[in-house]
Parts: sequence; C-alpha cells; structure tokens
Amino acid sequence: MLTQYLKEVRGFFSSITGFLVIIVFILLNSSFMWVFKGGNNVLENGYATLNSLFTLAPWLFLFLVPALTMRMFAEEQRTGTLELLFTRPLTEWDIVLSKFLAALTLIIFSVLPTLIYFISIYLLGNPVGNIDIGGTWGSYIGLLFLGGIYAAIGVFASSITNNQIVAFIISVVFSFLFYIGFDLISTVFENGQLAHTIEKVGIQFHYQSMSRGVIDSRDLIYFLGLGFIIVYATRLVLIRRKW
Repeated sequence: MLTQYLKEVRGFFSSITGFLVIIVFILLNSSFMWVFKGGNNVLENGYATLNSLFTLAPWLFLFLVPALTMRMFAEEQRTGTLELLFTRPLTEWDIVLSKFLAALTLIIFSVLPTLIYFISIYLLGNPVGNIDIGGTWGSYIGLLFLGGIYAAIGVFASSITNNQIVAFIISVVFSFLFYIGFDLISTVFENGQLAHTIEKVGIQFHYQSMSRGVIDSRDLIYFLGLGFIIVYATRLVLIRRKW
C-alpha cells in the first residue's frame, strides 16, 4: 500500500493539481484575513485570534477537496486503468486507503503554511502571546478531521462515477450536507431535543466543539467513525466493480 500511496502523492505534485490547491487555499485565506476589509480581517478586528481562518477554511475546503479528489477513481474508470490496478497485489483496502491518505496528506500540506498566521498573531498580541493557544490547536485538529471527512466523501463520490464533474458535484453536495446541512434541517423542528440531536449529526457541531480547545472523545469518535463508514462504503463500491 505504501508504494501506491507514494504514487498517488507524487501524482499530485507532478502535475499542477496539488500546488494549485495549496496556492488557492493560502491565497484566499490570506486575502480575506489580511487584505480585504470586513469582518474576517484580523487587523481590523483588533483581536488576537485565528477565528477568521477556521471560519473560512471549511468553506474553501468544501470546493477545493472535491476538486482534488474528483479524478481519483473517475479518471481510472474512464481510461480503464482501474482494472489494471485490480491485477496488482493490492487489496481493496490498500487501493482506497492509499488514495484517501494521499488526499489527506495534501490537505495537511495546505494547512501547514497557515502556522505563519499563528506566529504573526502571537507576536501581534498585546501583550505578546495573548492568544488562546488551546482553542487554536483544537481548531487546527478539528480542521484536519473536517478535511479528512471531505477527502473520504470525495474519494467515495469519485468511485461511483466515471465522470469527474459529476464526482465533483456529488462530493460538494454531500460535504455541504454533512458540514452545515443538518444544522439547517434542525431549525425546522420545534422540538428542542430533536433539533439538537439532528444538529449533532453534522460536522459543524463537533468542529466547533473542538475549537474550544477541549478534545472530547465523543468528537473524536464521531470523526473517526464517520470517516471509517465512508471509506468502507468506497471499498464496497470497488468490490462491486471488481466482480
């Protein structure tokens, strides 16, 4: 699996795709946080916080991650190379996990440069270091988990079609549903307990919980469990295509 994983990672960086995702993510975040005037501008807000980053990033990943993953299986199905992949000494788990982990690796590479924002705000604080470090690191962990779910959804969407555009649209729709869709659905119900239960199905509830700096086991179980279910569903799709 390691060889296949490294092949997928090299595939991202041997073309413009990987670099483009990282550049667009950093450029848009930097523009909204430091250049464009408005509520997300750190300097205008006057608060030593990275809340702008953790508000913008999920929405940027909502489109960038599907663009990253849409060709993973769809292109292989269209060109017929998926059948060749089945002939190699790889299990379905190896194939799915190598693609998922490669996408997750690129997401991590996208997030790493934003540590410059953290250092900048840390130094700009009055006094220096006046920033909620626990909440910041919790938000970073939550963002990586969120990106992982997006990646899992994207790989699944790519496995069920040989059309990259269709895979992109399916991935965006499902990512939107899991990020904020359940929050919107919960507002329809007057029963507070029912509304809260539906809200907890969505990513945003657990993402915001982790951003408070407390890594709750329930949030970890949610992200790991949901990620496993989606990756397992992708494996089942591959098994059906194989036979």
